[in-house]
Amino acid sequence: MPILDLTIEFKFRYFKNLINSIIDFFLQVKGLFRTFGVIDVIDIAFVAILIYLVVRVIRETRAMQLIKGLIVLVFVYFAVTFFGMGASSYIMRMIFSNILIILVILFGPEIRKILEQMGKGTARNFVKSLFNSGVAIDVAEMKTTIDAVCKACAEMSDDKIGALIVFENDTLLGDIIASGTVVDATPSKELIGNIFYPKSPLHDGAMVIKGSSVYAAGCILPLTKNDELSSSLGTRHRAALGISEQSDAVVFVVSEETGDISYASNGTLRRQISTGDMRDILTELYIPDEISSDDRLISRLARRFTK
Repeated sequence: MPILDLTIEFKFRYFKNLINSIIDFFLQVKGLFRTFGVIDVIDIAFVAILIYLVVRVIRETRAMQLIKGLIVLVFVYFAVTFFGMGASSYIMRMIFSNILIILVILFGPEIRKILEQMGKGTARNFVKSLFNSGVAIDVAEMKTTIDAVCKACAEMSDDKIGALIVFENDTLLGDIIASGTVVDATPSKELIGNIFYPKSPLHDGAMVIKGSSVYAAGCILPLTKNDELSSSLGTRHRAALGISEQSDAVVFVVSEETGDISYASNGTLRRQISTGDMRDILTELYIPDEISSDDRLISRLARRFTK
């Protein structure tokens, strides 16, 4: 019985303290609104816009993954503090006490990009682009894009012309796009073939498909740091693996030596796929499921015999 009474008393105190905390919170809010003025509204609006712009800048690059990591770090900090872990709490406090310096180091390229554009007098266009909403992918346009990419890769495979094509997904590749030349053109077999033609100025870099558009070409991708890869893999394959390790992009490579088509995703490389496999992968990723599994199987078999 004493243990039961102690438990009831503990719960009563807990709920009493919780109710008192809630009441104190609303009293503080009430006191805050008593002194709330026009300047406070402007101040809050300015901070909100600033945070929004910063998020849009970061969202256009792979730095968004760093933000997610920092959020996880915040949760870890609260957890170790809650459980009273002395050593861990000390380390986390040291990290967060220097958070401004850490942010400047981590997001140096993004900060430099903003300052450079302001210095060049292009801040107005930059801000307009920040507020511009994302492009929704039209299914019909995406089908055209998939068809153009598959046909172009089939021809380049036959002619043994090297190619590197990146499909952007949730992780935006603004920093990768900035390393190349913006094209922003409707995809076609001829356009893709001309970009990767050996004498083209952009043939050595990667092409980035953004939405249903050939958005950029001649882009530089990070190479994989995996030392266990076969020595037969060239720079294109290593670049495809590198960007797939650092983002959720899917990448297709046409080998210049063999004409084989490879597919990279999530840090893994699938070699010697057919254009039919390529079409199936892209359709499954980007086209809504509008047909039954039986119809899809029949269409895949038909493509195998007609490719």
